[in-house]
Amino acid sequence: MTDLAFSKDGDQLTIAFAGHIDATRAADVEEAARAIVEREGCNELVIDCTDLSFLSSAGIRIVLRLAKMVPLLKLVNVPTDVYEVLDMTGLTEMIEVSKIYRTISVEGCPVIGYGANGVVYRIDPETICKVPRNAQSLPDIDRERKLSRAAFVAGIPTAIPYDVVRVGDGFGTVFELLNATSMADLLIQGDYSLEVVAKESVELLKQMADSSLDPATIPSVKEDALTWIDDIHGEIDPDVENRLRERFEAVPETDRMVHGDFHIKNVMVQNGEPLLIDLDTLSHGDPVFDLATTYSAYVGYGAVSPKKIDDFLGISHVETAKLWDLILHGYLAGRSKEEIAAAEDRIRLVSAVRLMGQPKRHGKLGTADGDKVIATYRRIIEETLPRVNHIAL
Repeated sequence: MTDLAFSKDGDQLTIAFAGHIDATRAADVEEAARAIVEREGCNELVIDCTDLSFLSSAGIRIVLRLAKMVPLLKLVNVPTDVYEVLDMTGLTEMIEVSKIYRTISVEGCPVIGYGANGVVYRIDPETICKVPRNAQSLPDIDRERKLSRAAFVAGIPTAIPYDVVRVGDGFGTVFELLNATSMADLLIQGDYSLEVVAKESVELLKQMADSSLDPATIPSVKEDALTWIDDIHGEIDPDVENRLRERFEAVPETDRMVHGDFHIKNVMVQNGEPLLIDLDTLSHGDPVFDLATTYSAYVGYGAVSPKKIDDFLGISHVETAKLWDLILHGYLAGRSKEEIAAAEDRIRLVSAVRLMGQPKRHGKLGTADGDKVIATYRRIIEETLPRVNHIAL
């Protein structure tokens, strides 16, 4: 009978699977594992796959039968090749399975994008890595990978994540983007004009607005937007807050795709094709929310200090304001000046509500900077709200 290494810590029993487990070895491995479980007893069985090189369908059935013997079973330190097989069979949806992750360093790597949730590094000419700011980010990484897959399936040109790696004390997601350059860098280098960037941005925004997602599996941007109002509770007149909530709640739910953070640092260009990255905010809802985040990046974010936009995008706020105007008129082409002005008011209002809540989300309530942000966007909300009867675009 096959000998399996094992250890026990309280009610947790760990058994090591190693080598090549196929149909010829499966029976012996199962007999040995069952004997250990029956002799030692446990509430939690951990199968350590550090030295496992192959697991056939017969090996997977061993895992399923062992799972029936204990209250809780999980697989840890699963090599990437084995994990892909388990994921393809659906076992990862039935049992907790965690990979063993290769480690990479981003020291000295150029930063090609950054935002509130993470930083994107160029690792080499073929790959980039997004590193979340939260070190305990595996659930967020898994969520973004699923959202990226949903966008890809819907036909959106998207950079597809293909690996999860360790980066320092945290984790990162690796994307294959051979010789891809951000739209921001193309604009800075003079390879793209404002007109070209606006045209391609409008095409992407409209493509997303014309694409449907499954509301049962993709978050609602409207539900998220309502929490923005919660974030400014107590910082704005109660009557204004109530009117904001009424308008946000009245936005119809729709299955339309919303990127949630669309700007030139989140669009990579590869062989002339734009590819969206940073899809952790992907959701479904009215396109006004996508245009509002774009407006925030190009105009709204600079309401406190225009230098914020210069530093964030690497482009003058004067240029980004022109870019926004081109995008707005391109997206709403065919509408009258009055209709475009009314739409921009709705977009500005949504942007201001989102930006006003930043001090609370970033732990800056009560600071001088936080107070300035709140006062700035409160003024914009109070000036704009009287002209806005509804939010939806």
